[in-house]
Amino acid sequence: MPTRLTGRSRTVMVLATGAALFAGGISGLAPMQATASSHREAPLISGQPEYDNTDVYAFVSPDKPDTTTLVANFWPFEEPAGGPNFYKFNQDARYEINLDNDGDSLPDFTYRYTFKDSYQNRNTFLYNTGPVKTVTDPNLNFRQTYDLQLIERKGGAVVNTQYLGQNLPVAPSYVGNASMPDYRSLRNQAVKPIAGGAQSFAGQADDPFFLDLRIFNLLYGGNLKEVGNDTLKGYNVQTVALQIPNKLITKPGQPIVGVYSAVQRKNAAGGYTQVSRLGMPLVNEVVNPIKDKDKFNASVPWNDAQFLPNVTNPEVPRLIQSIYKIPAPPTPRNDLVQAFLTGVPGLNKPPNVRPAELMRLNTSIPPTPNPKRLGVLDGDKAGYPNGRRLTDDTVDITLQVAEGELLGTKNDLGDAVDANDVKFDQSFPYVALPTSGSAVRGGYGSGSGGGSGGGKSGTTTGTAFSLSNRSANSTDNGDGGGVPILPIAALAGGAAFLTGGFLMWARRKRSI
Repeated sequence: MPTRLTGRSRTVMVLATGAALFAGGISGLAPMQATASSHREAPLISGQPEYDNTDVYAFVSPDKPDTTTLVANFWPFEEPAGGPNFYKFNQDARYEINLDNDGDSLPDFTYRYTFKDSYQNRNTFLYNTGPVKTVTDPNLNFRQTYDLQLIERKGGAVVNTQYLGQNLPVAPSYVGNASMPDYRSLRNQAVKPIAGGAQSFAGQADDPFFLDLRIFNLLYGGNLKEVGNDTLKGYNVQTVALQIPNKLITKPGQPIVGVYSAVQRKNAAGGYTQVSRLGMPLVNEVVNPIKDKDKFNASVPWNDAQFLPNVTNPEVPRLIQSIYKIPAPPTPRNDLVQAFLTGVPGLNKPPNVRPAELMRLNTSIPPTPNPKRLGVLDGDKAGYPNGRRLTDDTVDITLQVAEGELLGTKNDLGDAVDANDVKFDQSFPYVALPTSGSAVRGGYGSGSGGGSGGGKSGTTTGTAFSLSNRSANSTDNGDGGGVPILPIAALAGGAAFLTGGFLMWARRKRSI
């Protein structure tokens, strides 16, 4: 009979294990790049949401396997009906996606988006003055366009800059069904070909990440009474996406790329200051203390050794010990040194790699016809942590790794949240349509999805976090199911998923 734990005991074991394992294995790898998922994760950026990275995705395009798709999201918690001034990219910012194709942790390619605003009529308060059928419809009063530049570097120095597209249209905010009766048509019009046989998109989308953010209320209320709501359900984000032929971003014989995004804001001197950056999920939200959060967002990856003490002596295990009386593992934690910093050998580790927390993608691995939500853990090498697909259940993957999956100890640990509340599209840019301003939010954490289909409602409540041991020869068929937990153990080597992974879990955790 499988062993079952009470909701409290299994949750604190998961929290303690994930937090402690996250802490380790990084000392001695300086200077190290650390990038992170973020929703309001630092004091300054929480007051500048339009510059705030939320998530990055990188995957081989399922319908065009000779290309790679890159997605970067910004501006968390966009309320669909938030008018009359709806959401936009800022004109004084440079939104960037960076790629490293030789493993040295420095960007070889930077794709830079810059935006321009225009109004058709300043004698009205309306975003649109009638139904909008095209991105150039006279009824669309507020419009944005963007220029896209490719900046090529060698050893960090710029060697070439070119425009891949200019004055490209941005898909507008989804004001409502009366204003935009066929939003999908507007989305399609904002997908544009660019130089080199690539495609680009910029506009609003459903936030593809799902979690219960109330972990910050003393770890779900201090007694697990606050669990089970997808606190991002019904909210939108600003999205930029690229689909690029693999041959344009990889070196001959070396198919692995590292990806991260950054946002720079124009300063008083006329230059630009970096205010946000993002790669793998959630370092700056949970690991860095308040005194370091703004510094982290503004610093360059080369200088991240200054933040190592925050990781090797983390706060979260001490909080768990204080609240749930589970002893914090001893510090410093030096046992996590592999997969998340260098890539997994034989999967997505480039030769002569410099340890850095990049999202690494092996573009030579073809897409899986039927993706498994547990990615590499379930034998699907096209999934996380080999890049990150929109459908990858990165929370469950991270938790299972935390409990020894990579050490050969099989488990089905998870958060009972297996999919986004709305389905993703089957073609570029793949993100779901944004939630319409016509949707009515029916209480905390609820909301109607956008226009791209159904999916899991995300209304699980209570302690739905079921845990049971799995036999060594059993497998997960990718359809959800059980969530076993195993004894707390040190997670060495490949478990370096946790450098970004535990924080992603903390951000995305939904029902434990």
